[in-house]
Amino acid sequence: MAMLDDLKKGAAGRMQKCVQAFQADLKKLRTGRAHPSLIEHLKVDYYGSDVPLQQVANISVEDARTLVVSPWEKTMVAPIEKAIHKSELGLTPNTAGAVIRIPLPPLTEERRRDITKIVRQDAENARVSVRSVRRDALADIKEMLKEKQIAQDDERRGQDEIQKLTDRHIAEIDQLLAAKEKEILQV
Repeated sequence: MAMLDDLKKGAAGRMQKCVQAFQADLKKLRTGRAHPSLIEHLKVDYYGSDVPLQQVANISVEDARTLVVSPWEKTMVAPIEKAIHKSELGLTPNTAGAVIRIPLPPLTEERRRDITKIVRQDAENARVSVRSVRRDALADIKEMLKEKQIAQDDERRGQDEIQKLTDRHIAEIDQLLAAKEKEILQV
């Protein structure tokens, strides 16, 4: 029984990681709304090392369509601008002194459709990852039965519990997807 509980805990943890990875992917997608997570992961050249933007500057939201980046060192303005230009986000920074303002252009209908496609693909990848965890867990349960470490009733109950975990995590992915799609389509 304890072995089954450990297996269930492990599977739940791995499934949760799949959901969290999907959430992280969603944060990097540009919707019409300004949010620091859109650019904080961009790699900036900091004295020869590539570091995330959030480690060399303060990123804040000025209004719904504008991000403000305040580098901690004046010398970082140019490398930060370069990183923003290089990203595939289609953003144009405006710099005044040491403050970089990034206006977010409104999304075109075509761009919204592209983003929706990307989000759906990411969601499907997350679901596939969760199902892969389920497959591994079910194989482990079968192995335990074969090795006579658990009884047949425990095997059945274990399979049901793993399926419930799978359904719950896939439902969570679907909710995140629905919320993101709604956000993307909002003008």
